[in-house]
Amino acid sequence: MANITSVSPLAPAEFPALPVIDGVAFATAAAGVKYQGRTDVMLATLVPGTVIAGAFTRSATRSAPVLDCQAKLGKPADAGAAILVNSGNSNAFTGKGGVVAVEAITAGVSEVCKVPQERVFTSSTGVIGEPLPHDRITTVLKSLATATNPDGIEAAAQAIMTTDTFPKGASAQIEIGGKTVSIAGIAKGSGMIAPDMATMLVYIFTDAMIGQDALQTLVSASNERTFNSITVDSDTSTSDSLIVAATGASGVDVTSDEAFADALYRVMLDLAHQVVRDGEGATKFVEIAITGAATDSEAKVHGLAIANSPLVKTAIAGEDPNWGRVVMAVGKSGAAADRDRLSIRFGDVEVAKDGWRSEGYSEEAAAAHMKGEHIVISVDIGIGSGVATVWTCDLTHGYITINADYRS
Repeated sequence: MANITSVSPLAPAEFPALPVIDGVAFATAAAGVKYQGRTDVMLATLVPGTVIAGAFTRSATRSAPVLDCQAKLGKPADAGAAILVNSGNSNAFTGKGGVVAVEAITAGVSEVCKVPQERVFTSSTGVIGEPLPHDRITTVLKSLATATNPDGIEAAAQAIMTTDTFPKGASAQIEIGGKTVSIAGIAKGSGMIAPDMATMLVYIFTDAMIGQDALQTLVSASNERTFNSITVDSDTSTSDSLIVAATGASGVDVTSDEAFADALYRVMLDLAHQVVRDGEGATKFVEIAITGAATDSEAKVHGLAIANSPLVKTAIAGEDPNWGRVVMAVGKSGAAADRDRLSIRFGDVEVAKDGWRSEGYSEEAAAAHMKGEHIVISVDIGIGSGVATVWTCDLTHGYITINADYRS
């Protein structure tokens, strides 16, 4: 794997202080799955009654852990639960051996944590196509189970990193009926980012009380506007997993509560943005806002066409306000558009209006916007009321360096 020596210039100053979520405890270990001298396995244990929802990649080549997790969603929540994640190996495209590895790990976690095997969820991230040395993981399970700590979420975020340059965390706390409800989440992701149903690896915990169906509805809805609205390189992973666990320990029923739904959305969006900010080789965080499309879904198609265009992304890396590439991306997207109604802005600078370069267009002003770390490209399609916002990063030589050396 490429030697990542520097933190993304778009990284937050430090890992945020996340609230302890009653009913959740964490532990990490250095199992040597691939990496040496660092933690690469994390365990999260969950109290009985914890409700679990999730979303997963729709890739036709999704991994054995993803398939296992999908099969387990919606199981009765009366017993405890656990989540086990390893980095360094994705256990994807590993045939029957992948299933054997998942079975061994989930059985081992079930035994040491005293939870039903059907309530053990696993994820693996790293290189595709190499057998997972699951015995290295099962060997550390007993020590993991005896070392769980409610304060261990930051260490857990570090243990699941691969090409990430910083651990990712986000949280929210809200008052409902005079009581505090807390949400805390972690994520990993840097490359192979173009989610289709979920993204990378994301784990969010809350002490809210909510039914599985209601939680799943919230997760799926927010997912479309967060993790499914980001892209780094247009490549959808075989391992994308989002798991949200609600312990109910606060005793606050949040079913149909708009404040909770908004807080969960904000945590998911924060984590999604952090993944983009850690895009492999990224130097620019890019927001693409589409208005005036035929429908919201077509607006998103336009936005992703722009966000995934290598020509657009390299122009951004070069700080070049080349709006012609945006026109190209809209035209190739496949969604409805009218050339003569198209308008484009870079930041506050109008560069094109009604299918033509704006009369007052200033190349210098547009170029000045491109020198910032946060780039905003606004496109009005001019044919309807559909809107969408997607987020991406630029494409630099760093992306090539990281991925050319990924398996070395």
